[in-house]
Amino acid sequence: MTETFDHIVIGGGSAGAAAAARLVNAGKCRVLLLEAGHSHRHPLLDMPPGIFKMINGSKFMTYHKTEPQDHLDGRVHDIPQANVLGGGSSVNAQVYMRGRPSDYDAWHEVLRQNNDGVGWGWDDVLPYFRRMEGNNRLANDLHGSDGPVLVSDPGHIDDLSRWFVQSVQSLGEPFNTDFNGPTQRGVGFYQFTNRAGKRSSTAYALLAPLQENANLTIRLGAEVSRVIVERNKAVGVEYQDSQGSHTILCDGEVVLAAGALVSPKILMLSGIGPEEHLTEQQIPVICSLPGVGQNLIDHPEVPITAFANGPYGYFRQGEGWRMLRNGIQFKLFGSGPVTSAGVEAGAFVNPSHPDEEPTIQAFCVPIVYLDRDALDEVQDDFGLTVTTVVVKPKSRGQVRLRSADPKAMPVVSPNLLQHEDDMQEMIRGQRFFCRAFTSGPLSKRIREIVIPTADDDETLRAHCKRFVKTNYHPAGTAKMGKDGDRLAVLDSRMRVRGVEKLRVCDMSAVPDINAGNTNAPAMMLGERCADLILGLSEASKPVETN
Repeated sequence: MTETFDHIVIGGGSAGAAAAARLVNAGKCRVLLLEAGHSHRHPLLDMPPGIFKMINGSKFMTYHKTEPQDHLDGRVHDIPQANVLGGGSSVNAQVYMRGRPSDYDAWHEVLRQNNDGVGWGWDDVLPYFRRMEGNNRLANDLHGSDGPVLVSDPGHIDDLSRWFVQSVQSLGEPFNTDFNGPTQRGVGFYQFTNRAGKRSSTAYALLAPLQENANLTIRLGAEVSRVIVERNKAVGVEYQDSQGSHTILCDGEVVLAAGALVSPKILMLSGIGPEEHLTEQQIPVICSLPGVGQNLIDHPEVPITAFANGPYGYFRQGEGWRMLRNGIQFKLFGSGPVTSAGVEAGAFVNPSHPDEEPTIQAFCVPIVYLDRDALDEVQDDFGLTVTTVVVKPKSRGQVRLRSADPKAMPVVSPNLLQHEDDMQEMIRGQRFFCRAFTSGPLSKRIREIVIPTADDDETLRAHCKRFVKTNYHPAGTAKMGKDGDRLAVLDSRMRVRGVEKLRVCDMSAVPDINAGNTNAPAMMLGERCADLILGLSEASKPVETN
């Protein structure tokens, strides 16, 4: 017999887990959550710094290869995406950032033109952030302290991170005690989705409390082939696992939350997307939506790497006697490097107009930290990497099908730094933070800046083209938009245009990317989507757990 559920959620990542948990808790619905990846229960995933041992090769990651990027001299680079329950929240560096009010107010200005009563401004989304947040330091109009997702200050701060914060202050930037507070500008220490040395992913925070709830069914290793659409209405899904192919039906809605690279792939495999492209792939067109797979946005990231003149940072802290010492300290006292996510400090600055909204985000990583295709460029040693990120990029890429085979990886072209404004902004960010290495306390601890080799425009441009990488934040490939926008895949209720009972709730749905990390916005999108399905237009009480 074919199984039937009230709702089916495709993708068990940050957004999908949040949507499924909310549907079960608030709506008492029977929900099937399909996740293509593995279980999240692994010691290296649980520990805050564990992902640094996995990022360059792990079954918990899917490594999407970009198409050759002509504007980067033909370079091909990776876009790793989670392949595990909890999605990005299970494999990320756990930085808790929501973006700034102007991000969401800009969404609202676009989407309010739909005149359907759904607001997306800061005042509309802030209650969702507060509802899910369990902050260990902050409890005020901007922060929640009782939510299921645990948010904490860093458990350990390396000296290089402290010196970075002091050095950026010496350049005139203020110390910021809360990047999710009244202003982003400044330098300081991030907060993280962990507590007492254990990751607080959506798998742990939202799904684990429901493990005895009969209304939630989770299936791992379940790769969705397509959404079943009949008479322009989603009625179920087909998926494959180790046992073969399965068809599942639903009486309610299908919610797509497989991430900004895979959600458009599934839409196109289902016959929903650009008509000409689907015809080329010999896929029957059910709904012509030219915006599916377009508008790919990601935060471009470029490293500045320097060698230290002493044994500072986390070099070899996970090897030999150091690993044993750190493990014993963590087990006996719950302290030490194991409680750090490895990137404790950061900054938001505007190098050109300091008093205006920041254009650059920085991450301070007390190791030599490079992308997989650049590992041979710099020897491993005691060192410090500061990555600079353009927070509101103008470059846009796309996702396309490689073939009609569901197992084929999508064709991805992110076009990082293709827009000249992005390149110019990145060069300004690089130049600003190169100064930090030679200012304040860092100037006494840095032996040499290895890359970039100089700070003139020509050298910095070549450096950016060689080393730019994803900040792991792909977004926008099935965007919400106003009526009449040719590329708008969704309306402001996250419904796929032209197909009933089908929504997209991951970062694919955003009209533009937020200024900062995307894990918290993805969780917000999942919870809000569930509330819209349930007919709840505003955030109310925290998610109950059973």
